[in-house]
Amino acid sequence: MRNWLRIVMLALFALLAAGCDRQGRPVEEFGLDKLEKGISSESDVRMVMGKPETVWEEEDGTRALQYPKGPEGVRTWEFVIDKSGLLKDYRQLLTQDTFARIKPGMTRDEVRRLLGKPRTVVQYKLKNEEAWDWRYQVGTEPRFFNVHFDITSGRVTGTSSQDARNY
Repeated sequence: MRNWLRIVMLALFALLAAGCDRQGRPVEEFGLDKLEKGISSESDVRMVMGKPETVWEEEDGTRALQYPKGPEGVRTWEFVIDKSGLLKDYRQLLTQDTFARIKPGMTRDEVRRLLGKPRTVVQYKLKNEEAWDWRYQVGTEPRFFNVHFDITSGRVTGTSSQDARNY
């Protein structure tokens, strides 16, 4: 019985360790532990993450590769590649801090650049409104962040958020 308990405990430990990075933090995206800022190349990022959904070319020669994990995923990753082709930084875009940067009057392109590809786009013609949404997570709770645009001007009129479990 004791050997059986040891086997179960070792298996449980291995299972928990598999979901953590080298520092023991939970893994947010498998493969990120293979990438190192300042060392990994754009090719390394593409090998780990695949083909990006969007590539933004910046004036200073840097490139931002975006990887939305939707429609049911709760993350959109952005990897910044410096002008020499090395990974400068990466981050999760669907956060409260990024959502707070969305302001009335912004264009669709500005919102798309900040949040990545939306999960859905729906038009409400009688209201002259277009709504984009992104699925994200607060703790363990799934939520939707919505950006509302005026159809005619293409400008943000407001934002909202809702519990994804009651959708």
